[in-house]
Amino acid sequence: MMTLPTSDKDKTGNSVTTLTGRRVHFVGIGGCGMSGLARLAKHLGAKCSGSDLNDSDTVKALRDNGIGVELEQSAKSLPGECDLVVISAAIRDDHPELAEAVRRGIEVKKYAQLLGELMIGRTGVAIAGTHGKSTTTSMLSHILIQTGLDPSFIVGANCRQIGGGVRVGESDILIAEACEYDRSFHNFFPTHASILNVEADHLDLYSSLDEIVEAFKVFAQRIPAKKTDAEHGGNTSGGGTLLINHEMPHRIPITAELNCAVETIGFAPQADWRVGIKGHHARLHHGEDDTDGVMDWTPPMPGEHMTYNAAVAAITAHRLGAAWPDIAKAIEGFTGLDRRMQLMGYRNADGGKADGSNPADVITVVDDYGHHPTEVDTTLRALRHHYQPKRLICVFQPHQHSRTRFFMDEFAASFSSADTVIVPHIYFVRDSEKERHAVTAGDLVDRLRGKDVQAMHLYPFGAIIEQLELITKPGDLVVTMGAGNVWEVAKEFLGEG
Repeated sequence: MMTLPTSDKDKTGNSVTTLTGRRVHFVGIGGCGMSGLARLAKHLGAKCSGSDLNDSDTVKALRDNGIGVELEQSAKSLPGECDLVVISAAIRDDHPELAEAVRRGIEVKKYAQLLGELMIGRTGVAIAGTHGKSTTTSMLSHILIQTGLDPSFIVGANCRQIGGGVRVGESDILIAEACEYDRSFHNFFPTHASILNVEADHLDLYSSLDEIVEAFKVFAQRIPAKKTDAEHGGNTSGGGTLLINHEMPHRIPITAELNCAVETIGFAPQADWRVGIKGHHARLHHGEDDTDGVMDWTPPMPGEHMTYNAAVAAITAHRLGAAWPDIAKAIEGFTGLDRRMQLMGYRNADGGKADGSNPADVITVVDDYGHHPTEVDTTLRALRHHYQPKRLICVFQPHQHSRTRFFMDEFAASFSSADTVIVPHIYFVRDSEKERHAVTAGDLVDRLRGKDVQAMHLYPFGAIIEQLELITKPGDLVVTMGAGNVWEVAKEFLGEG
């Protein structure tokens, strides 16, 4: 098999990974991250193809972009001419395309391995954390586009304002989410990184929170050391940097042995970077500055967590060369991304569409990706504070049976801001059949009722929509939540299905 070049030189003579001339096949190409990486690979000169089990708008867009997609996953789905197979973390060892690639001696990489290699020789920026990765990565990408820094990026969500989930710019900046699932972020080579927060999650892969903290520690150790004065011409800036949540209890274990420059961010006065919120106004302080701050802005999205995410994006953008006034202007113009407190629309009680000019007279419909107890609690509180509805009705689709079982008590406590919770079947993904039968949506409803939350289990989605038709009144807010396909309920309820 012909050996193809895997590296090249950038404008400064540094070695960078290239895909020029390579024939790359992506298994599971329909996912947000995989589809974005396939487009990035094509832009970098590869001839790309892929497979997925389901047709979708993403698959259609890939085909429109000149990337062939097979809606079958078998040995014959692997092209005859192929020298690299890229698989998602969800692909099992016995997958037929993977087995065929091994039989033919074709090189195989996981999604995160290839993405990490593309950071080599570039200014890699990695956004890590249990929550907020997609929003912060999208905000940062938007800021850099608006300030003329022309980044490349790959985001595991759709942000229409920045052109979707992938972009190839002319600068050497490459931004990506750094996911802890499957320890994917251990494959990255970031120059700059942020750790937004660390909590227990993915307990089907991690045995404990301590193991998760250790995984973040290993990720942080991949950041290069800060440069000394002599290495950087007397300037103490330069080299690798980490921006990390000040308030979380796991900060010290993660940062104790790092050689990169470390700064903290949070709402506490002791943080290196401090976020202040007063009414609809936000201010970012640094160091000893307690008065004017380095940047003021009006947050475009509700919730303290969104203001925190914006601050992380702002600091990172400044490290990459953007000016504070330009950063503030860009943040205020950010319109959000799909499935993150996304306003889907308004409707009248009789089902007709409404313009939302008087929220008290209509039903407001929002959709959100939240699927972890902290995300549920934070989002519901933010929605109640921002919209101040007469009632908040949440349609929550649990994601994974194992996550539901592990966090049953936490989930039961996370819906206190909702007046009514409707729970469809648990979205089945990655778990074993044994896990599938270990817990049900009805179990969660029972726990919610034990917390005096009005809750019910309804399925299929049509039954949920019928129930919403019966119970919703003007002034209500309906939010669909979950990492599965629960957004379909919001679309149907608005008459757009």
